[in-house]
Amino acid sequence: MGPWRPFRLAQPEHAHSIRLDGDIILGGLFPVHARGERGVPCGELKKEKGIHRLEAMLFAIDLINKDPDLLPNVTLGARVLDTCSRDTYALEQSLTFVQALIERDGSDVRCANGDPPIFAKPDKVVGVIGAAASSVSIMVANILRLFKIPQVSYASTAPELSDNVRYDFFSRVVPPDSYQAQAMMDIVTAMGWNYVSTLASEGNYGESGVEAFIHISRESGGVCIAQSVKVPREPRPGEFDKTIQRLMETPNARAVIMFANEDDIRRILDAAKRNNQSGHFLWVGSDSWGSKISPVVGQEKAAEGAITILPKRASVDAFDRYFRSRSLSNNRRNVWFAEFWEENFGCKLGMHGKKPGSPKKCTGLEKVGRDSTYEQEGKVQFVMDAVYAVAHALHRMHRDRCSGPGLCAAMANMDGKELLSFIRAVNFNGSAGTPVTFNENGDAPGRYDIFQYQINNQSTTEYKVIGQWTNQLHLNMEALQWASGDWSLPGSVCSLPCRTGERKKVVKGAPCCWHCERCEGYHFQASQFTCELCSYEQRPDHNRTGCQPIPIIKLEWSSPWAVVPVFISVLGIIATTFVILTFVRHNDTPIVRAAGREMSYVLLTGIFLCYVITFPMIAAPDVVVCSFRRIFLGLGMCFSNAALLTKTNRIHRIFEQGKKAVTAPRFISPTSQLFITFFLISLQLLGVLIWFAADPPHTFVDFGEQRTQDPERARGVLKCDISDLSLICSLGYSILLMVTCTVYAIKTRGVPETFNEAKPIGFTMYTTCIIWLAFIPIFFGTAQSAERMYIQTATLTVSLSLSASVSLGMLYMPKVYTILLHPELNVPKRKRSFKAIVTVATMTSKLSQLAAERPNGEVKTELCEGVEPTVSSTKTTYVSYTNHAI
Repeated sequence: MGPWRPFRLAQPEHAHSIRLDGDIILGGLFPVHARGERGVPCGELKKEKGIHRLEAMLFAIDLINKDPDLLPNVTLGARVLDTCSRDTYALEQSLTFVQALIERDGSDVRCANGDPPIFAKPDKVVGVIGAAASSVSIMVANILRLFKIPQVSYASTAPELSDNVRYDFFSRVVPPDSYQAQAMMDIVTAMGWNYVSTLASEGNYGESGVEAFIHISRESGGVCIAQSVKVPREPRPGEFDKTIQRLMETPNARAVIMFANEDDIRRILDAAKRNNQSGHFLWVGSDSWGSKISPVVGQEKAAEGAITILPKRASVDAFDRYFRSRSLSNNRRNVWFAEFWEENFGCKLGMHGKKPGSPKKCTGLEKVGRDSTYEQEGKVQFVMDAVYAVAHALHRMHRDRCSGPGLCAAMANMDGKELLSFIRAVNFNGSAGTPVTFNENGDAPGRYDIFQYQINNQSTTEYKVIGQWTNQLHLNMEALQWASGDWSLPGSVCSLPCRTGERKKVVKGAPCCWHCERCEGYHFQASQFTCELCSYEQRPDHNRTGCQPIPIIKLEWSSPWAVVPVFISVLGIIATTFVILTFVRHNDTPIVRAAGREMSYVLLTGIFLCYVITFPMIAAPDVVVCSFRRIFLGLGMCFSNAALLTKTNRIHRIFEQGKKAVTAPRFISPTSQLFITFFLISLQLLGVLIWFAADPPHTFVDFGEQRTQDPERARGVLKCDISDLSLICSLGYSILLMVTCTVYAIKTRGVPETFNEAKPIGFTMYTTCIIWLAFIPIFFGTAQSAERMYIQTATLTVSLSLSASVSLGMLYMPKVYTILLHPELNVPKRKRSFKAIVTVATMTSKLSQLAAERPNGEVKTELCEGVEPTVSSTKTTYVSYTNHAI
């Protein structure tokens, strides 16, 4: 490495630049001074962001020139300029870097002696390190790309610079704000916040950062922006109070995403404190806030709980040793170091010192870090990495282009585009031990540390590392602490989450704001935004997040709807069995024979079946039970009504025949009566067989019968496949027989009590008709009732049992009473001819007609004249038509 050349301060073009000789010259752009007031380009000196970073570049060049393995026998030089934190001023300064590439035309210029002029050849800059601010880098990049000079920034993070078409010669060792915006979005998501505001300082950095965040939020769709507030470059008095008031217009958006400069952050926090909003806002700050103390001094409570982000970095110990050793005597190459000395130690250097009114003079023996506070500026690492990135690219280019050590001719006129390709291909461990690489857009990978500003119990404040982001978020949620030592996670949402079973009805234009609507009826929550109907055999579960099968029920034996019919049926079965046994035991007695033994047993069988049908009607449905229901549902009534119809028809035909002649009608023998009865029964059985063939019995679950408005009360009813229509058809034939039998009972109502059972049969049929007339409205009137199954089953079985009970009670109980308690009446009587019977019947009919036309006295006279003297009216005589010779 060659010796350092002294600066020629007399040359005005070098008054605001540092020049180091070397074989290859690198440019440098640093904000040594702040932006000046109106009309003045430069303001006060920046000790850390300016001098620390500038010295980091010089220190890196020193290390590279001393490294025998990196660019051996090739010396790096530098041309460092001050941007004064102003883009337009930086653009003017950066023209220095392209002077060597602009050919000067001297054809029209002659010296006094007539010789052509000799121009001093400026240094050719092969690459530029910088700048710091994104706005400055954008301005400079537009001019450098025209001359194909690669540029590597150490601090510019604007996403706009990732455009490899517009800024194709720009690279950076810090990640762009698009990564930072993604990291901040991941933080917001991890916190469960979906409604946030954004705050940006006017300018490229703030606006681009917020724009990147908004773009990511739209793509992810999980976070909504309540409002975006911009702080102007030159804020008017009260501007920050208005900003706080505007943020309070959406109080639910407590989280505020900040891409603002240091001064704006400090003034925003001060305004929040002034408006008594300390602790309300949940600040999420970008790297411009980072872990800096200056923005939060004096407004710690307003900043408490703030989450900030900072590119992952480490302090370079070697630089600390280097910078602490700098003094006025050994650092003359830095033209701004004397100004730094005065600012850092608060003293004045001689007559020409720039710090007026200083209380003391500088001795020159002050020491950095001993006589002043010192902390390494955060971007020092990145400045050194940027210098080393260009050095490694030059080293690889030198190895490919030059055969030996030293600068060869192939690199004398270096192609900037070729150097750019080598810069983009570097991959080495930087000054802090982290890899330095570039993607196709010249961006460094995103690596961030995440901090939270916390106040502990001792009222001391600190930035505590709570996680990191390297392409994905790693956050220690347990390390988070909020205002007043509160460890619970605060919210920043437009609407509270809906409870389970509720869907979100999104407010138009605000996808993060919604109203919660409960899924009603048989609907369940299919997604956050929809309710869907459960299938017909299902109902919503308790949380309404899914469906579950509707419980299936059947009529239980223990149910009151079953106990009463079963009790009646059991009593009826016992009574019927008792009657049958009594008749069997006294089978040859006159009363049993007079009642018609064969037809009595058929009728008792029907009565017995009417009682028995209760049990299959209540039993749990299956194929066997359903088959029994089909067979016996109408069979018992059919047996009973067929037998009674045959009996009444026989009586009617006998007495009708007696009016015409004394010959007996046909088919009145017991055998004929059984044949007629079983013929009528066979029609019922035929219908049942056809029903079996057309639709084999099976069970099904009726989910409609007890499908109540409240799904919790919904039940599926296990049933046999007997519809109401099928039931009517099954019972219809028996009811037809019953009606026909009733008609005959009415026709034979005039028959004397001495002739068989005409009147008991009549009373039986009248009562049975009343029972079934009552059955119809009860059965079909409860079709819409939730208790339909219970009511209809109970009504049907009780109606059948009552019909059987009426027949049993009116037709057989008197006979059983006489047989058992008055056996003296159960004796044979004189047999009479059919002629005598017909004569009595005819006279009875005539007397009935006269009774309706004549006075009582006349009737009695005619009655005495017309009745045979042999017939005694004072004794009860049991006559069986079956005992007469016909």
